[in-house]
Amino acid sequence: MNSNPSTVAPSAAASKQGQKSARQGVPKLRTDGVSAEARRQAAAILEVLAGVRTPTEVAGQLAISLTRYYIIESRALQGLIAGCEPRPRGKVRTPASELAALRRECEQLRRQAARQQALLRVTERTIGLAASATPSTKVEQKSRKKRQRKPKARALLVAAVLQEAPEAPEPSAAASDNGLSP
Repeated sequence: MNSNPSTVAPSAAASKQGQKSARQGVPKLRTDGVSAEARRQAAAILEVLAGVRTPTEVAGQLAISLTRYYIIESRALQGLIAGCEPRPRGKVRTPASELAALRRECEQLRRQAARQQALLRVTERTIGLAASATPSTKVEQKSRKKRQRKPKARALLVAAVLQEAPEAPEPSAAASDNGLSP
């Protein structure tokens, strides 16, 4: 292995290495939507963790108490640990996507049920059977007219009226008092 740096053209090696090293050490961070205060706190916490500054110095610079600094540091470390969790492979199912999938399935099943009912009606007509009673759905019930109730027998209506009416004196007792008998 040749360790002599003079064998490689210095200008070509420096230009290739300069481009890579400038971007190689800086990680890609998405800071869009993050406040300047949050970025300052994150940088200060990293400085403390690297041993460059003390927590007391950072708390003074951020104008917060030492207790508050440790709380923020703890939250930052929890976020770091959560960020190190492996991501699930494949498509992530959210409650919204689950709901959308269930709605699509429900609509598909409704269409399938309507198709099966139509096939049943056609088959019954072809064979010559009487139409079977189809279970009605709420949508069908709303579109239908209200069915008129069958009137009760008049005898039952009169019996109900008689049961509710207060008892009156019997006509035979009233007639015997007047001296009239039937």
